[in-house]
Amino acid sequence: MSPLTSEREPLLLRSPVSPKTRPGPHEISKSMRYGILAGVWIATFLSSVNMTLVPTMLPSISSEFEKSHQASWLGTAYLLATATFTPLYGRLANVMGRRGAAQLAVLFTGLGTVACGLSTSMEMLIVSRFIAGIGGGGINTISTQVHTIVVSDMYSLRDRGLAQGVASVFNGFGLGFGGPLGGLITDWFGWRWAFLCQIPIFLISLLFTTINLRYVTKGKGKSTIEVLKRIDYFGSFTLLVSVGSMLLFLSTRFNENLPWSDARVIAPLVLSIVFFILFVLVELYVAPEPVLAPFLLKQRIPVLVGMSNFLVSITNFTITYFFPMWFQTVMLTNASIAGLHILPNSLSMSVGSLFAGYMMHRTGKYKMINLIFGIFPFIGTILISQIHENSGWVQSWFSIIPMGFGNAVVLQTMLIALLAHIPESHMAVGTGFGQLFRGIGQVGGVAISSAIFQSKLESALRERIHDPNAEEIIAHIRQNARAIVTLEPELQRIARDSYAVSLKMVFAFASASALLAYIVRLPIPEKDLDSRPRSNSVAPPPSSTLSPAPVPNNRSEEREISPDDSIVTTPDSEIGETDAFPVSSSPRSAMRHKRRLSTFESPDGVMDLESRRIGGSARTGSIDDS
Repeated sequence: MSPLTSEREPLLLRSPVSPKTRPGPHEISKSMRYGILAGVWIATFLSSVNMTLVPTMLPSISSEFEKSHQASWLGTAYLLATATFTPLYGRLANVMGRRGAAQLAVLFTGLGTVACGLSTSMEMLIVSRFIAGIGGGGINTISTQVHTIVVSDMYSLRDRGLAQGVASVFNGFGLGFGGPLGGLITDWFGWRWAFLCQIPIFLISLLFTTINLRYVTKGKGKSTIEVLKRIDYFGSFTLLVSVGSMLLFLSTRFNENLPWSDARVIAPLVLSIVFFILFVLVELYVAPEPVLAPFLLKQRIPVLVGMSNFLVSITNFTITYFFPMWFQTVMLTNASIAGLHILPNSLSMSVGSLFAGYMMHRTGKYKMINLIFGIFPFIGTILISQIHENSGWVQSWFSIIPMGFGNAVVLQTMLIALLAHIPESHMAVGTGFGQLFRGIGQVGGVAISSAIFQSKLESALRERIHDPNAEEIIAHIRQNARAIVTLEPELQRIARDSYAVSLKMVFAFASASALLAYIVRLPIPEKDLDSRPRSNSVAPPPSSTLSPAPVPNNRSEEREISPDDSIVTTPDSEIGETDAFPVSSSPRSAMRHKRRLSTFESPDGVMDLESRRIGGSARTGSIDDS
């Protein structure tokens, strides 16, 4: 009889300790690894494409529905859903498994994208974009989680910057190619096909991950009910209502120019303030694992990194959404040419990510490259704000490059700076904290800049048009940007000048945000990337060699799980153990150890907190802020 059992023990209990035939993340074959990464990076690329797909399509979409003043909702709806639902997928992945959560995310994205292509009204299109954003947040979460397990966790903090830089290339390509692809497809086949043609590629991504995502990882977890109870439902809901109400206020007051006394202006403003207060109270006192970790709000470095992320995202998305509009409405180019002007931004972001990762890996430092290249976004936005109709091709095509390169360097260095100033046991909490500010900044960049643009556009048109039918003409120009090319020469000149002065104000807003972001980052100190605050329960990782971490040879001492397995109960007596390398001390204790999804977390803000190694708790904690 096996020493692991006795006559009094049910045979059915033997399965949890039976050896697994599937390999761990460090043991998978090259073909399996490449298949997983192909699926992950395709999904990441498409999710990023969807963030920036709309800007070059806005004139065509809004002109078809005659609602240009509502066009900003096509961007904010997607970004709002992504920012709100991204943290929740970290928990769902532990309940449903990586593959199950990935399939759910792709389902939402696919349904939303198909609905976008089949929309018959602007309202339906906005709702469809929100549904697609729910899935987009999940794709980002699951992709970064899997990337961490297969790649990033093998490296030290110093080397992780380089590995993350490589992964960020695909995100940068997606953000940069969204505009050009949207414009080209719109010109060739119509804007609806820009949504519908994505479906086969999503299915290919899902196929790659479903077939190859079959490794096992060591660790233990909590029951499904325990994990679900720790999801911050109320906090996510109050954040969604607060930010959504603020967007509605900005739209009704500035996009639709309703008076302050109108209930449609006052009500969303009051709702936004009330639910923001509720969000703060929930995060401070109610949520078991809040999205916004309260203890980090008391720490200087995480707060400064969060503010920087917020302002950088505002700058990025303000320019990304309104720079193509300059060429369509002022220069009267087609959508494809307008979108191609975003392409240099994509290339510079990718180069900047790789450059920052390489420099941090080579020097072990991040502050100096941040000081030097962190001012580039301000220089780039100033160059963009000085653009005019007679600008040469150099300024028209390349003025955006310093912004893309500089912001890519900033995002990489700030991620590593944040991780360097918190214990490894709170990595997921800290990165989730920074990611929340980044997501809200993306929404704010589109919403605030749109409010500035629409408000200035209306006043500029009223100053220049004194026709008896001025109201009708102004409404036509604001609601149908594509109609500018059909106007008579005198009225067309007025419309182009009005759009130019309005867009320049938006670019000035982006410049102010970029400068403020640079000032906010100045107090962040340097820290040696070869040493960092650590949890007392975890041994230091291998030295920085860019080589995989060692894998234990004694497979019987590891409690392994599969990416597609759900979590089942682990006794409370085991919660105090470190989850990094759990060891069964007896046959009975080994049989009590159940499967969990993974102990490894994402460097991009996944709130998967069941691991003490790099999960931690968002409710309590302490870090060294030196």
